[in-house]
Amino acid sequence: MADKIMETATQLQKELKNTPQFEELKQAYGNMKADTKSFDLFKDFQEVQLNLQKKQMAGIEPTDDELKQAHDLASQLEKVPAITELMNKEQAVNQLLGQINQVVTEPISDLYRN
Repeated sequence: MADKIMETATQLQKELKNTPQFEELKQAYGNMKADTKSFDLFKDFQEVQLNLQKKQMAGIEPTDDELKQAHDLASQLEKVPAITELMNKEQAVNQLLGQINQVVTEPISDLYRN
């Protein structure tokens, strides 16, 4: 039975790649990546975010400087149209994934409601 579910998940993955939301995200990422300054800023922010997440998972409090750096980078990202477009398209994909998650987990919700 688990094999069948994984096959279905793999098929869902393939179908997700063909949705307008994913296609628009892919296009926005390509546009942002084509602008070297935007892409470098984006990569820097990802690195800072990853380091903060690692610290959080390890139970280590980030320093004030690290938090300030993350905040400053986030403020810079908001001013770059290619990055804000990417974030908007990512949000659309996340909304779709949220809807999918609701459908997939409905049996669990139903179980606890009854």
